Order: sequence, then structure tokens, then C-alpha cells
Amino acid sequence: MTPMEPPKAEDVTMMAVPEPAAPATPDPPVQNVNREIMTRVNAAVNADIGFVERLVWFWSNHFCVSADIVNNMAGGYEREAIRTHVLGRFGDMLLSAESHPAMLVYLDNFRSIGPMSVAGLLNKTGLNENLAREILELHTLGVRSVYTQDDVYRFAKTITGWTLRPMASDPDHGNEFLFNARLHEPGPQTVLGKVYPEGGVEQGRAVLADLARHPATAAQVAFKLARHFSADEPAASLVERLSKRFLETDGDLKEIAKALIEAPETWDEQRLKLKRPSEWLISCWRAIGGGPVEARRILDTHAYLGERFWRPNAPKGFPDEQSAWIDGLAQRLDIANRIGELVAARVEPAELVENALGPLASKETGRRLRAPKAVSRRSRWR
Repeated sequence: MTPMEPPKAEDVTMMAVPEPAAPATPDPPVQNVNREIMTRVNAAVNADIGFVERLVWFWSNHFCVSADIVNNMAGGYEREAIRTHVLGRFGDMLLSAESHPAMLVYLDNFRSIGPMSVAGLLNKTGLNENLAREILELHTLGVRSVYTQDDVYRFAKTITGWTLRPMASDPDHGNEFLFNARLHEPGPQTVLGKVYPEGGVEQGRAVLADLARHPATAAQVAFKLARHFSADEPAASLVERLSKRFLETDGDLKEIAKALIEAPETWDEQRLKLKRPSEWLISCWRAIGGGPVEARRILDTHAYLGERFWRPNAPKGFPDEQSAWIDGLAQRLDIANRIGELVAARVEPAELVENALGPLASKETGRRLRAPKAVSRRSRWR
């Protein structure tokens, strides 16, 4: 296949709503976030095989943080806590994500203090259960599964003292992870029926290690992977296959991803899965051959489609179900029409369809592409 000519710089408008007035120069934190976004987008657009990037985006959404709260940490969090482990073990990613400063700030654990800790007795400040609850409900076992409110409460105590180094007194290492023993709740804690002896920072790590191996975690992760890559209501046999592989391999994410690709159920579903806006936009850009993109245009387009970068509305992340995005199809059609107008003069429709759909293209599409050469490119776009 002859490579398609990439879009020209002026064509970036096709991935955005009408251009707004030029904004003032953003402050340094915003510039940092824009650079992180462009690094993320370019990695996805230019990947030889996009599957690994899809996995990065999936896991980043599973263990999501919000740039509205941790603006200057969101990109670093994805790069350090997620991308590093995307083909490693789930337990390693879990520990990396939950102990990352971005997560500790996002879910308020950096100021959670054990009631009977030194700091708690002196200051009468309290325990924060947010991180413990979301780990159990969203990141591992799943909502309404095997844990109780008492498990949340006791688990929250095991991760007291997981906080950040103060920037004011430690400018070289400020905002890095710190275990502060003065904030940590002393004594053993019982979580899911198992007693975890006092062990400082290792007490919380031990709970996370057991959560990473729990069958309920395997089932939750398997279902979310199947739903994201296969169908809103994935085949029960596919979920079971992935869950079994999770337990067999001690959460080896590379092996689980291979099982997902090799499973016949992954490919047997009708083509009803609606991609989230971010993934759809990257698919469009890859189909036409990539090219230069401006950070502001990318941000505007994602906001236009309802999926602002690293800004989910809640700790459960952006939804994967079609019902959450179906109302935005008109906006996607606007963007698709703009793409057609801008690339029709220099992109062969057959090449574009091959890049975008490959063997999934319908017979009717193929018939129209084989129409007589007298039919103009522009007419074939309509």
C-alpha cells in the first residue's frame, strides 16, 4: 500500500470545534499538562501497534485521578504508575497507583491520620476512608462484593501515614511519597477476615498484595477488560476465561492481554461497541496517517465530545457503556465530515478504508470503492 500523505499543519482544525480566540499564554503548570497530553497523544498516534497504548489508556481510567485536583501530577502519574506496569503484574501496578502522590492527594489519603496515632492523639484529627473505599470498590474487589464497611474502616487504618514530603521544607524531593509513622494507626488490623500485624508501611502493602490475588479482584478486572474491548455485556465465558488466566498467572497483565486477544468470544460479538471519544479521535488520526496536532486543539475537541483529558467526573473513571456516549454521535459526525472535506483531495478512499477497517469493511463499502474512476473522490466521500 502506498503511504498516505499526512495532514498538513493547517488541517488540525478537523479534529476540533471552530477555533476560539487565541488564549493568553498558559502558566507553567498548564504548559506541563499540555506537554504531557501531547506526549500521550503522539505515543498513541505513532504506535506501530496500538493495542498496548489502548491498554495504557484502559488502566489509567481504571486507576483514574482527576487533573482538576492534581493538575500537574496527572501525566506523571500515568507515566510512572500505569505505563511502567502495563505488561507487568497487577499487584505491582496496584501498589504503584495507590501509593503515588497523585492518588494520595486525589482521594485525600495524604491527610488521613490514625485516631490513636501520635498525631491523632495530639491534634484530634481524623481518619479519611476515601482511598480505602475506592480501592476495594473500584480498583480490586468490586462494588457490593465480599467486603464490609468494617473492612473499609480497618483497611483505611493500615494506610494511614501514606502521605507526601512537604515541598516547603524539602524542595528537592517535595511531593514524593512519604510514610510518616506519627500519622499511622498502631496495632494489628483485620481485613477480610485476615489479621495483619503492626508493620508500619508494610501493613498496608500486605493488604494490597492480598487484594491483588483475590478471586473477586480477578472477576472484576476480567469483566472490565471484556466490556472495554468486546461488548457492553460481554460473554460470560470470556469473563471466566480472563478471570481464570488472572488467577493462574498471579495477575500477569501481559498473559491476560494475550488471553483476551486469543479468545474467540472477543471477536464473535456483533460490532456494537462504541469507542470512547478519546479512542475514536486517535483512530481517526491514525487512519489518515497522523500529522502535527496542537495541544489546544486536542483539548478543545475532547471537551467538545465530553471526555476532557484526565478529568473524569468521579473516581470510577469515564464510563465504557454505549449509553454514556450515544448522544455525542452528532458531534462525531461533524468531525468526520470535516475530515472528509480536508483529506478527500489527496487520500484514496480505498486506502483510508483499509487503514480504518481492514477486513471489517462491508461488501457494500467495497462495491462503492470499486466504482468507475469517473466518480470523483469527493463524491465517493458522500
